[in-house]
Amino acid sequence: MTAPLFHLGPGALENAEAAEVVTLSGPEGHHAATVMRLQPGEPVLLSDTVGRRAEGRVRSAGGGQLEVEILTVTDEPVLLPRLVLVQALAKDRRDLQGVESATELGVDAVIPWQAERSVARWKAGREAKKHAEWVSMVTTAAKQTRRTTIPEVRPLQSTAQYLKTVASDGTGVGVVVLHETDETSLAEAIAELQDAARPDPQTGTPEDQLQELHLVVGPEGGISDREIEQLTSAGAKIARLGPNVLRSSTAGPAALAAAQLLLGRWDWAAETSQPDQTA
Repeated sequence: MTAPLFHLGPGALENAEAAEVVTLSGPEGHHAATVMRLQPGEPVLLSDTVGRRAEGRVRSAGGGQLEVEILTVTDEPVLLPRLVLVQALAKDRRDLQGVESATELGVDAVIPWQAERSVARWKAGREAKKHAEWVSMVTTAAKQTRRTTIPEVRPLQSTAQYLKTVASDGTGVGVVVLHETDETSLAEAIAELQDAARPDPQTGTPEDQLQELHLVVGPEGGISDREIEQLTSAGAKIARLGPNVLRSSTAGPAALAAAQLLLGRWDWAAETSQPDQTA
């Protein structure tokens, strides 16, 4: 079984080295020492939540905290394009189900989307509470699946706000809208976006390539014709994900898994994640 992972916070492992002893305290330390009752010698994983992790072993436990001796420190590479799920709000917590599964499957960021046909709404004055609920969901799912990074949950956006975001980010963002009536495959749509953003081999720079790939999932009632027109006018590609009509909670994770394979992102781990220091 994989060693349990605990989150420290950004910067917590910045200067960490092998043989150093790190203290795990607060809620994570309490959970490790008091709830899980980890004992000296047991393996643990520590994460700074933004790309650096340490493998270690418990040196001592007690008082709601652990002393962990670091064995190795590893920096995970930043993979481009970053995968972003634009998840329409949906009733019966289907939006959160989709976000949870997407986190488990490696999404890099999530955008809550107030689509025209969204039955669920974030009521005025409760946006911060609902946003915190999404943050809690991705944090828990990331920890459960031993992810080093926690996906970013961006602010709630209406269709108009999202279109402005895409326009301001320029060619660095490619958008694929999942729609049940289109005949274009996800593979074709992603390939077109990559080709359009591919830098010139002579004059281009890494910043010219596709930085983010957005996968847009509509609500229960689907994406309206007006929204489809607005999104395509902004450069989005429309694609169909297989022969079946998927629920709002399923479409995003299914598209994300397919994109991971199409982009080769699930092939990197054994070759590119190298430890910085080893005890």
